[in-house]
Amino acid sequence: MKLLIVNIHQLINVRTENVLLRGASLAVLPILEKAYLLIENGRIADYGLMELLPIEYSDSDIPLFDAKGASVLPSWCDSHTHLVFAASRESEFVDKLHGLSYAEIAAKGGGILNSANKLNDTSEELLYNLSWKRLKELSSLGTGAIEIKSGYGLTVEGELKMLRVIKQLKKDSPIPIKASFLAAHTYPIEFKQNHQAYIDLIINEMLPVIASENLADYIDVFCEEGFFNVVETTQVCEAGKSIGLIPKIHANQLSVSGGVEAGVALGALSVDHLESMNQKAIMELASSNTIGTLLPTAAYFLRLPFQPARELITAGCAIAIASDFNPGSSPSGNMNTVVSMSCIQLKMLPEEAINAATLNGAYAMGLEAELGSIMKGKIANLIFTKPIPSLAYIPYAFGSNLIDQVMIKGVFQ
Repeated sequence: MKLLIVNIHQLINVRTENVLLRGASLAVLPILEKAYLLIENGRIADYGLMELLPIEYSDSDIPLFDAKGASVLPSWCDSHTHLVFAASRESEFVDKLHGLSYAEIAAKGGGILNSANKLNDTSEELLYNLSWKRLKELSSLGTGAIEIKSGYGLTVEGELKMLRVIKQLKKDSPIPIKASFLAAHTYPIEFKQNHQAYIDLIINEMLPVIASENLADYIDVFCEEGFFNVVETTQVCEAGKSIGLIPKIHANQLSVSGGVEAGVALGALSVDHLESMNQKAIMELASSNTIGTLLPTAAYFLRLPFQPARELITAGCAIAIASDFNPGSSPSGNMNTVVSMSCIQLKMLPEEAINAATLNGAYAMGLEAELGSIMKGKIANLIFTKPIPSLAYIPYAFGSNLIDQVMIKGVFQ
């Protein structure tokens, strides 16, 4: 099945090859003005300037869609979310406004343990239904690929339940989904004084089931003071690698934790957060193939310092941006907001932010061969904007919904 799209104002992120973008190349965003796009069997078959539209296309019986001046760009690739959760935590949000600290909220039963308690009391069916609804909403906002983490179970049963929900979402969803196993999110109360016992539970009871049921793509650890230290992070990740899981690390969110260096040493696909960075961590990341995934909406919600994007880009780090959608520290998966905030608060150029949310985001999920740019053979997961004067208008008009339509596998949703 074919579809010819004509009268595109700007066809954004047009490429002939895949290259992980870093340094100055992150600011290069190829655009075709006044373009056409040919979709065939859900994939990009051809594109070009309207003035060069082949006669065989315009004179054929190929179905025609007039974009009427819309700009078209690849769908967002959100490489860090916690989309599967049982309940929101707005009461903790109010507690923070009243001045309670993280420790005080945790002492009241809040934080990650709050989400874990609620999730363990929620049936797998209900958890799936809640997550499916969220996934559909994010897709309507332009997300065309997503990574989802476990980490709100913190028990064998709870973590496996989350991963089975993610596996079912993978099966049912038209957009690609990657699963991360994050039982090493925090220590359950009963293991606060015996870290190794919980790590043993992860390695000896959870990982074998994950391997036998093919429940995850990645192994993730929250490497941070008061959570998992570098030695513990390495132990968990090495065990995950032994069953074929690729490491990702929650690194340097609250402190310079050594998580970046640990991730690089482990060959992690990405190290995510990076609010707290020193020169050593920046240079380690820049000299590696590991992607630094920045999560500006989490820093915003928690009132943390924003990630030093300009220093990271100048040093030559490969940068992606993602939503960190979760009920505790980033209760929004709207990647349009992430792109805008990356420009306004991280001081990224519009071209840098869009590249980081599309092609580099695809790389951060191992999906660069399928998504992230306008390239022949890639899946036609696309965003059609309302008429906009320029590319920069996308992050500039941060409070406006600029999406007119979303296409998934060549089909308007």
